[in-house]
Amino acid sequence: MTKVLIVDDHMVVRDGVRRLIAPLQPEAIAEAETPRDALDAFRRMRPDIVILDINLRGGSGLEVLRRLHADDAKARIVVFSMYSDLVYATSARREGALGYVSKSAPSDELLTATRRALRGETYVDCVTAATQENAAINVAARLSTRELEILHMLGEGQSLNDIASGLGVAYKTIANSSTRIKEKLGLERTSDLIRFAVETRGGRLVGGI
Repeated sequence: MTKVLIVDDHMVVRDGVRRLIAPLQPEAIAEAETPRDALDAFRRMRPDIVILDINLRGGSGLEVLRRLHADDAKARIVVFSMYSDLVYATSARREGALGYVSKSAPSDELLTATRRALRGETYVDCVTAATQENAAINVAARLSTRELEILHMLGEGQSLNDIASGLGVAYKTIANSSTRIKEKLGLERTSDLIRFAVETRGGRLVGGI
């Protein structure tokens, strides 16, 4: 049997989540409205799965996510948010969420994400995935093939020196290419470019968070 913690500051949403996950036949369901209540309930209940909103009364759901994982690195968490933007999905994934579902997604997506998370698998809903796919298409349209290759290598953790060596070109050539990539993507610093490359897996956004 499954123990579930639902964290959202709207009762109507919590009631809706209860109905959506009913097929799991949870052994117990706890609810929390604030970050403090969420942390207290988590430590008291030790749920099998947490369904967490990003916007909470009195604090950030992403901060709650961070603190839950600091408390228990194995915590299984699905973010259920009004946002379908890539930045929120990648931020949630970076903080340890296994699933990300926007509230505009079809109703069965939350149950699917929850089941996947209980198995330790990742999941992103179709609405957010479409946003990611559009972002990937936009990146691909703006960059040349070589620039996409460099972005992908940055996303794999390679330095500009590593990339120059791997491609058999001068460091200055790669540095100039990285400058052009930043200009095309509207990024100011190399650190911003590296962060973008890592979070988007080198511009290949499709296939999960």
